[in-house]
Amino acid sequence: MCFIFRADPGSGNLITFLQFVFIAVHGFIFTAKFGSVKPKIGLKDYGILVAMFFVSSVCNNYAFDFNIPMPLHMIFRAGSLIANMIMGIIILKKTYEFSKYLSVFMITLGIVVCTIVSGSNVESTQVNQVEESAFSVFFWWTVGITLLTVALFISARMGLYQEVLYKRYGKHPDEALFYTHLLPLPFFLTLFSNIWEHTVIANNSAPGVLPIVGVELPQQWIYLIANVLTQYLCISSVYVLTTECSSLTVTLVVTLRKFVSLLFSIVYFSNPFTIYHWIGTLLVFIGTIIFTEVVPRMMSSFKRSQQEPLKKVQAKKAD
Repeated sequence: MCFIFRADPGSGNLITFLQFVFIAVHGFIFTAKFGSVKPKIGLKDYGILVAMFFVSSVCNNYAFDFNIPMPLHMIFRAGSLIANMIMGIIILKKTYEFSKYLSVFMITLGIVVCTIVSGSNVESTQVNQVEESAFSVFFWWTVGITLLTVALFISARMGLYQEVLYKRYGKHPDEALFYTHLLPLPFFLTLFSNIWEHTVIANNSAPGVLPIVGVELPQQWIYLIANVLTQYLCISSVYVLTTECSSLTVTLVVTLRKFVSLLFSIVYFSNPFTIYHWIGTLLVFIGTIIFTEVVPRMMSSFKRSQQEPLKKVQAKKAD
């Protein structure tokens, strides 16, 4: 995705539209069996889920047009853990152990540290921009921040709503994936001019060769195809995960994936890995261990393994 945004920072809606179309077509063929399989979850419930999903996606995409660079965007997405926890406490009246609060804080702080350091030399996201006053730049930046904040909490609410739906109707990840990408497609008509503008930009990009197939395509379209396929694998896995884990745990996994992506981009683009990156990585690593309760579970397992021989000896003595 970094390659796509480097060439065309405003292509977020085109990316989202292509992802939605691909997943909707795939689901119509393999999940809905060309419309012959009826949904297990009510369309009204899907409508609410879709509205939140669409608004969240559009807000995230449009933020790039308001002086929001990629690193800052990633910082806000890293806040999804805290947002999910806050929404869970307010809406579902959830309570968490102190270790969960500590781990979420550490993971979020670690990602923020790495992202800030990686984005210390950020440039403007605008292409061919005219000279603007400092106030104008700041004003549009605050608009971008507002969009990201709205998207963050809507996304957290959506995760909790999915959790409620699965408890009510059962686990149907493939169906949910299909309908949450099919139903929003008409809304993209409101974004037609923006999508078409960036389609033209993609068409006019430098030529390249599509790997494996060997077909020559504009370079931007090669990146877009790769993004659609990899995002499908990622999103479908997340939907399966939502049926097996709590919303907070799913958010943790997605956040860690983004963190790994950040580290990969640092290595791939040969950016320096400073002491601050090590601090951030350590915070994320320790926070993840605390959240998953690996140490207590290992200690408990070790104690059980130690106690079993003693129980056998006592049983033999009793005999």
